[in-house]
Amino acid sequence: MARIFRNTSGGKAISGGALAPRTHRNSGLQVNSYFRGGGSAPFIVDYLVVAGGSSGDNSTNGGGGGGCGGLRCTVTATGGGGTLESALTLTPETNYQVTIGGGGSAPGGYGGSNNGTSSQFATVQTVGRGGRGGGGGDDYYFAAGSSGTTNEAFAGGSGASGSGQTGAGGGGGGAGGSGGGANGSAGNGGSGVSTSITGSSVTYAGGGGGGADSRSGKGQGSGGAGGGGSARTSGTANLGGGGGGGYWTNPVSAGAGSGGSGVVILRYLTSAGTITIGAGLTGSTAVNGSYTVATITAGSGNVSWA
Repeated sequence: MARIFRNTSGGKAISGGALAPRTHRNSGLQVNSYFRGGGSAPFIVDYLVVAGGSSGDNSTNGGGGGGCGGLRCTVTATGGGGTLESALTLTPETNYQVTIGGGGSAPGGYGGSNNGTSSQFATVQTVGRGGRGGGGGDDYYFAAGSSGTTNEAFAGGSGASGSGQTGAGGGGGGAGGSGGGANGSAGNGGSGVSTSITGSSVTYAGGGGGGADSRSGKGQGSGGAGGGGSARTSGTANLGGGGGGGYWTNPVSAGAGSGGSGVVILRYLTSAGTITIGAGLTGSTAVNGSYTVATITAGSGNVSWA
């Protein structure tokens, strides 16, 4: 009987070749894939996504502190007292959008504040001004703090009115707590949230402190832990903190602080592949045990794994 020969030119041997099974580990699961781009194993990514914080309010006498940027996280704790977010299951050789929100710029003139902008990773988005600003306080007038964004951050504190330039602003809301209301002094910013996604505990998204008229004798508000700015001070970059409220000081009103920019941090098993941080993004990677941690601090673009 005639022998049948199969043409294998251009192919590779199964042993050690391109068709050899590859093992990928996903949280203890092993999945065999015969070739990249056609059945490559999905993998799991934990994330921290923080939006840019809002600026403080530059009210005539005492401005409210800016709210933090919204915070969502899958490790340790998330914002607004919510339950931990669910990690994402991704596939290699696929682009995923990343955007880092900017902090709100300090307002010119009297009154008002500027919101931060949203941050994004894949389908996860957080809100600029997730923790709402504290209310300002002027002569005979005060404003209530705004409510926070659900599962991202808390509300701002209310301002206090008073005659003879004794008004004071409330503190901005943080990811971990509400801003303080003004009374004997301007309100403090709400606390942020601590997460160990990088391997070390870091606090993000504190609210800005309120301001008090310098003629009132009231104390100025302090920024919340996690990058919140004290009165007249900007929030910390890449922590998503709110800016501090402005206040009058002889002879002119002192400007409020700007909000701090946001950040996106991604954690995945090193065995899942190598990340590419695309054009338009600024970031770096570090290895922590069996994980790689990618920290992206600015820009908008795509990330992918191979």
